[in-house]
Amino acid sequence: MKKSLGAQTLVQPVPVWIIGTYDEAGRPNIMTAAWAGICCSQPPCVSVSLRKATYTYGNIVARKCFTVNVPSAEQAKAADYLGMVSGRDTDKFAGAGLTPVKSELVDAPWVREFPMVIECSLIHSLEIGLHTLFVGRIMDVKADEEVLDGQGHPDMERVSPVVYSPGARTYYRVGQLIGPAFSIGKDL
Repeated sequence: MKKSLGAQTLVQPVPVWIIGTYDEAGRPNIMTAAWAGICCSQPPCVSVSLRKATYTYGNIVARKCFTVNVPSAEQAKAADYLGMVSGRDTDKFAGAGLTPVKSELVDAPWVREFPMVIECSLIHSLEIGLHTLFVGRIMDVKADEEVLDGQGHPDMERVSPVVYSPGARTYYRVGQLIGPAFSIGKDL
């Protein structure tokens, strides 16, 4: 028997992404976002939902782009910090000991120390309620060579991304491999 928990944001798990933008003065800013994910495969797109109150919201509206930076489990402390302070009055890169890198493809910075970055051009926004959904077309994905597998794809265990449990408000590292997709179900 399942117990009703009501209408809540209890999807398990959600990614911990660090969204990179420049403000109107050209200062790099980053913030933690978890209401995010892949939203289209052709063209390749991701979405992230932000409240209007965030500094990053205004930066995306003004600059029409953003980066998605994927921290590793070892960088969870920095990722948590980036979601607790505002870029309006804090240099979050300096506070977290991180390095901004100017993208060559979009008008947004990315984080040198994180194993993966996705550079995005804003193609759509949708006000839903408290949040606005921003859809970014993926212009490029960059990854540290040491996190790539033999086929040149990011290896989940090497990237070691952080995931978030909204109900418990806790972070986790990704668990063990279960099996190959579109394959392990063939026996049924």
